[in-house]
Amino acid sequence: MKTITAATVFSYGFRPFFLAAGVFAALTIPAWIVILDAGWQPLGDLPPQLWHGHEMVFGFVAAAIGGFLLTAVPSWTGSRGFAGLPLVLATAAWLVGRVAFAIEPVLPLPLTVLAELAYIPILIALIAPPILRERNRNMAMIGVLTLLWLTDAAFMFALYRGDPLLASKSLGVAINIVLLLITIIGGRIVPAFTANGLRQAGQTVTLRNYALVERALPIVMLAVIVVDAVVPGGTWAVAVAALAALLHAIRLSGWRSLRVTGKPILWVLHLAYVWLPIGFALKAVYLAAGSPWAQWWQHAFGIGVFALMILAVTTRASLGHTGRPLNVHPTIPIAYLLVALAALTRIAGPSIWPAHYLGVLTATATMWTTAFLIFVAIYGPILTRPRLDGKRG
Repeated sequence: MKTITAATVFSYGFRPFFLAAGVFAALTIPAWIVILDAGWQPLGDLPPQLWHGHEMVFGFVAAAIGGFLLTAVPSWTGSRGFAGLPLVLATAAWLVGRVAFAIEPVLPLPLTVLAELAYIPILIALIAPPILRERNRNMAMIGVLTLLWLTDAAFMFALYRGDPLLASKSLGVAINIVLLLITIIGGRIVPAFTANGLRQAGQTVTLRNYALVERALPIVMLAVIVVDAVVPGGTWAVAVAALAALLHAIRLSGWRSLRVTGKPILWVLHLAYVWLPIGFALKAVYLAAGSPWAQWWQHAFGIGVFALMILAVTTRASLGHTGRPLNVHPTIPIAYLLVALAALTRIAGPSIWPAHYLGVLTATATMWTTAFLIFVAIYGPILTRPRLDGKRG
């Protein structure tokens, strides 16, 4: 059996960050249930839900984004992969931020702010030079990361002021920024991987690409960010959410989702993406009519889109970048389905079982945690041991 070494773990960007995302996801949601049940206030006067939302976006999702970009940028630019000390520093910055936020009540606020806001600038400092040097089309990633950092800075300012409204708005904008990122990246990888998979299976199906939709979607997603930042909850918010739902649904309709049902590593991408139109549709309904059954629309994004897309990308990329065939372990589809079921339960459960809200949360947390424990058990050895083919990375 190949030995686990620090040199291997920090030999490529996806390794430490994909592992960190999986472990953090498996630990943080059970911690959230304990915090909620015990009535603790991890952020002082701010509602504890803001701690939960912040750590999902700037802990779990930010780790996955880091692993993806530190792996994708070398491929995009033809540059050498990130490894060694720079990768150690980036990972340490993410970890220090998580520790600081966990002990925020006993840590001086300036230290918490410094620790929390260090990670994304380090990530930008690593990926920006090759992207700018090559004038790569992905220069927008630098802007997206900068906007994400600014929302985190706004959240920390809200923590300083004890301002729950600013903190909540900051998180909402951050979620929308991640949705924009998934719209861009998902719009590339889902059809590309689908087409490749269908060709390898001997199918000659042509995927449909709606040019008008592709041009409009980034604009609409930017509009979602601006509207939710400036005039949240009004008519404009309803309109852009409904339009986003429609455009995402049209885009997905061209990707031949029913043709990939026999290949888990493909169908999970489609299953994750379908939560985008669902989430925006629920948001539009709730903002327009206040329907109680639609009020948990943010979890369609947080669990359905973010968590499921992260599992889809990490399970695939980890195989490809360690010299393994693109065939997931038999237990991994169970993890995919558990996350999808967790999203459905979290959204619909409170309306179906209104007297058992904590029970719904516990059931959701159990499914989520089981899914990520499966991921860590299967992918921990893959992410911490050398490539099967002996190549670097």
